[in-house]
Amino acid sequence: MAKPTFRATPIQIQVPATSANLGPGFDCFGLALGMYDRYVAQVTDEVGLDLDVTGEGADSVRRDDKNLMVKAMFKGFEHMGGKPRGLSVRALNVIPHGRGLGSSASAIVGGLVLARALVLSGNERMIDEELLNIATQLEGHPDNVAAALYGGVTLAWQESQHGHLVARAVGISVDPRITVLAFIPNHSVATSKARKLLPESISHLDAVANSTRTALLVHALSGRPDLLLTATEDFLHQKYRQEVMPKSFTLVTKLRAAGVAAFISGAGPTVLVLHAGDTKEIAELTRAAGDEFSVKELPVSPTGAGVISA
Repeated sequence: MAKPTFRATPIQIQVPATSANLGPGFDCFGLALGMYDRYVAQVTDEVGLDLDVTGEGADSVRRDDKNLMVKAMFKGFEHMGGKPRGLSVRALNVIPHGRGLGSSASAIVGGLVLARALVLSGNERMIDEELLNIATQLEGHPDNVAAALYGGVTLAWQESQHGHLVARAVGISVDPRITVLAFIPNHSVATSKARKLLPESISHLDAVANSTRTALLVHALSGRPDLLLTATEDFLHQKYRQEVMPKSFTLVTKLRAAGVAAFISGAGPTVLVLHAGDTKEIAELTRAAGDEFSVKELPVSPTGAGVISA
């Protein structure tokens, strides 16, 4: 492949927050949310990286080539045939870190989309399917990155092709009546820590129950929001993670007992609610959170990461 030609002008992109699992759809369902990180980058003649980060997690993220978004950019450039001499990058992080809202997936997909946008004919050098697979390799699983790339609700999986795992994803239609409430606590939980709590095996009974709920969730999302409570019931992961997010688990239990489709967002500790209620019901749900959570009403983001100015 010939070396890429880089754009001289700055590129700005945005990438949505995401929620994985949606209850029973462990490591396969992803939901893009109307909360966005924004990145601006420009190729420079001066060798090296000039990176500035503001907003969420700005005090804790790296400001060198080990930064996750920058690592993803360089992976993208490598795939397209070569990286530029220098880069100036500005990141405005809005998505909370370590809360189960896909901040790492947003950084990865954002970096790859930004790299692609900086290359002339970048969409031909790295098509979406290739971008999804690079993102999956960096993230470890495709659920969040698929939603961050494509928007809406996605169903993602990996399959073996010629001895290699390949990430795939399809979109699921979402009933326009459905909106999202995010109950975001002020503390974080590391995804790696939450994953270590999962058992090696579960009962056949739980497996059957979970597969039926996952199948029902597709139907509920696309046109039967009255079925969301049953369809978001999980038998695979949430109860095993209770010890590291007891307040979140208590809120989920409280809301579900009241007939509300609540679940842990990704690895937590954010609690997400899917609902089709009116303003009065939203206000009641917000009060249910008490002082332990900040509550945000978020639309489903119909689009994934993309250029907003060039």
